[in-house]
Amino acid sequence: MIRVALLFGGRSSEHGISCATAAGVLSAIDRERFEVLPIGVTRAGAWTLQPDDAELFALRAELPEVTDNGTRVRLPDAAGSREFTLVSADGTASSLGDVDVVFPILHGRFGEDGTVQGQLELLDVPYVGNGVLASALAMDKHMTKSVLVAAGIEVAPWVAFTRPRWEAQRELLERRIRGLGLPVFVKPSRAGSSVGVTRVADWAELDAAVEVALAEDATVLVEAAMSGREVECAVLEGRDGGEPRVSLAGEIVVTGRDFYDFEAKYLDPDAAQLICPAELHDGELREMRRTASRAFEAIGGAGLARVDFFLTGEGFVVNEINTMPGFTPISMFPSCWQASGVSYPELITELVELGIAARR
Repeated sequence: MIRVALLFGGRSSEHGISCATAAGVLSAIDRERFEVLPIGVTRAGAWTLQPDDAELFALRAELPEVTDNGTRVRLPDAAGSREFTLVSADGTASSLGDVDVVFPILHGRFGEDGTVQGQLELLDVPYVGNGVLASALAMDKHMTKSVLVAAGIEVAPWVAFTRPRWEAQRELLERRIRGLGLPVFVKPSRAGSSVGVTRVADWAELDAAVEVALAEDATVLVEAAMSGREVECAVLEGRDGGEPRVSLAGEIVVTGRDFYDFEAKYLDPDAAQLICPAELHDGELREMRRTASRAFEAIGGAGLARVDFFLTGEGFVVNEINTMPGFTPISMFPSCWQASGVSYPELITELVELGIAARR
């Protein structure tokens, strides 16, 4: 039986969403093939052994959280070893046995951004999903856009800056930002789930929006608002060096809000409708899939990703690439694959197998 260390929680502002994803995986993973070791990372960064109980982390009115139960999980002490160690609350150490693959379902910084991937690479421990470079690139919206533009892929116009630049070159930056036109979206460059994002419809709101974004990251991205449908598709790495596999498209229809913010995504079931498959004609779907595959390859993607688009009057514009997308059973990534004929349990199995095969 394959032993999977499910790594969830983490230090980012998306801690609760990662826990909800863990609940989905724990409830759906094929128990005849996989033994799960649930490792919850607290908001303070402690790696703890958690109960194998999906109900503890299910998405409810309040977001779930990893509780520090006093245990500590230690990674192998050298490359080549796959043995994980448990240190109990009383300080007693015992072996957890060997782990075949780590499934890091961590969203946001300190998990999805290449940090954990680098730690696992150093120890030569196989893991599911993207490597260090792709994870770091896709986590940084400014760098993602730069790479996609270099690959000839259309993105929304943007301006990026740090606090020192904002303070030293305010007049120049404001002139460039105003050139984008209203409305604009002000975002932290490295955050997910729309955390720290503000829609600015009046230039008087810009300063406050910048401060909200800077509270999440050192770099701010100001992006021109795109007029069009919000559509997404899911990507899986190709088998045996083959082309990436791309799902049918899904669409987000927001009602009663300015944009698809954190509350609409996770806390208000009436704020948005996720439609999958989206209504696209054959030519549009072919173009969307082709562009998603190109974007995945442009960042050096592996394992999985969700590519988000705006479908405007001029065609598809890539909004961002998410290398560890929301993965609850009702999230867009598994929903798109389900519409494409791949069930949630089958998707989990495929990702684990890809992770093991990529790093043998």
